[in-house]
Amino acid sequence: MRQLSADVVVIGGGTTGVGVVRDVAMRGYKAILLDRADLAQGTSGRFHGLLHSGGRYVVTDPLSGTECAEENAILGHIQAGAIERTGGLFFTLPGDPDPDWGDKFLAGAATAKVPVEEIEPSRALKLEPRMNPTAERVFRVEDGSVDGWQLAWSAAASAKQYGAQILTYTKATEITTAGGRVTGVRATDAKTGEDVTIDCGFVLNCAGPWAGGVAAMAGCEPVAVVPGRGIMIAADRFTNVVLNLCVKPADGDIIVPCHGVSIIGTTDVKADDPDHLPIPADEVQKMLDAGEKLAPGFRQQRLLHVWTGARPLIKDDRVAASDTRHMSRGMAVVDHSTRDGLKGLLTIGGGKLTTYRLMAEHIVDAMEDQTGDHHPCRTAEEPCPGHEPGRYFALNHRLKEREADRLSDQIICECELMSRTMFTDLLKEQPNATLDDLRRQLRLGMGPCQGGFCSSRAAGLAFEEGAIDIERATGLLRLFLTNRWYGLWPVLNGQQVAQAALDDWILQGLLDIGHLPAQTKEVI
Repeated sequence: MRQLSADVVVIGGGTTGVGVVRDVAMRGYKAILLDRADLAQGTSGRFHGLLHSGGRYVVTDPLSGTECAEENAILGHIQAGAIERTGGLFFTLPGDPDPDWGDKFLAGAATAKVPVEEIEPSRALKLEPRMNPTAERVFRVEDGSVDGWQLAWSAAASAKQYGAQILTYTKATEITTAGGRVTGVRATDAKTGEDVTIDCGFVLNCAGPWAGGVAAMAGCEPVAVVPGRGIMIAADRFTNVVLNLCVKPADGDIIVPCHGVSIIGTTDVKADDPDHLPIPADEVQKMLDAGEKLAPGFRQQRLLHVWTGARPLIKDDRVAASDTRHMSRGMAVVDHSTRDGLKGLLTIGGGKLTTYRLMAEHIVDAMEDQTGDHHPCRTAEEPCPGHEPGRYFALNHRLKEREADRLSDQIICECELMSRTMFTDLLKEQPNATLDDLRRQLRLGMGPCQGGFCSSRAAGLAFEEGAIDIERATGLLRLFLTNRWYGLWPVLNGQQVAQAALDDWILQGLLDIGHLPAQTKEVI
């Protein structure tokens, strides 16, 4: 058994949880973060990549709109390298359900202090030629795209600089209490089976859609977090500006260019279990139909992957319990000392990835209100490691890097221009990582081949470097391909079917991947 101690334990390693442990550590507390899987493996890595301008909420949820606009600017200062400043367009179409929505949009933006400029459709089409040419009114906003994994990992690096410990694949199993207050956390290392006990005085529950289960570990009443399931589809990148329908938020009303893909999203359906999120065929069809309204010709694009995520929405009594589309996106902190009589536990829910830093500030402020110790929050001023204010992500950055080392450093993943050194360096830092863990940081297998070629190279390279034995290499390769294929088969169509069949023949016929010896157990 491993025995640890901390002032604060943060449960949940999405962007909110990592933002919280960074804030806690920067205020001088000894902090430990636990996540049952990898950082940003849940909701934070399963969204449409939008850095909100606030425009989406200026009519229906103006406070969220204001928060998004303010945090958009702050993230551009502290984590610019994770952001592409694409800009965004909201546009109305003939026959929209509410012909007055454009006027409401402008008025709401003014109230929420969200920067908006109405421009001529002809000018908008020069900015983004794939926008629906029948647009009647167009509004330019400061939307962008953002890499949720980069946000999480760079914030974690910042937290570590201030002494925080980040324990991934470590599942909290119990929050211990005595005398009406939190005394510690018990957990299990999912990779080794080792029990971990942490003595602490405070637990911050940042588990998103799983927050209710974490609160229950302390014997608290269920937290009203409603998982809102949504699917998204990535196509080869064919847009360079975020496209939004200027309507009341609805399914499939946005396309976001992010890295080498354009992503359409999203549906919004109440989920019973955030661990089991199906990808219904009718919702895939709905996204394809919606894509045609936003950018005619969407159906002809190469569709690369479909995935689903769960939003951690706070139950909103103004709407039906099943109506997750119209629940507030605002954040809320649950104080279990007033609600359940248990001191030392706070839960946060709601919010957006764009507002993750602000959510962290709110819950840490609430913790200090309870403890009586107050320290200034500095997370908005200090850039995270590896990020320079104003130096934003550029789509061609890896091409520039490969121009310098293309003759000396082997390319392992052609689609994402991931080099051998990039892979081996990260593997040395994280020797127990799965190929999927490395994918989230390097984008291994996220291009058109979806790992059909680079995954076997990566597994062989990991074995060659001595990081793993041959059985583990085979097991990790199988797991990686299973996860890639799960998101590929629902959108296979036309010529892509033949290409997928070729991948399958290589893996099954030449490599005999299904019959190679592998570990009987692997972290999933």
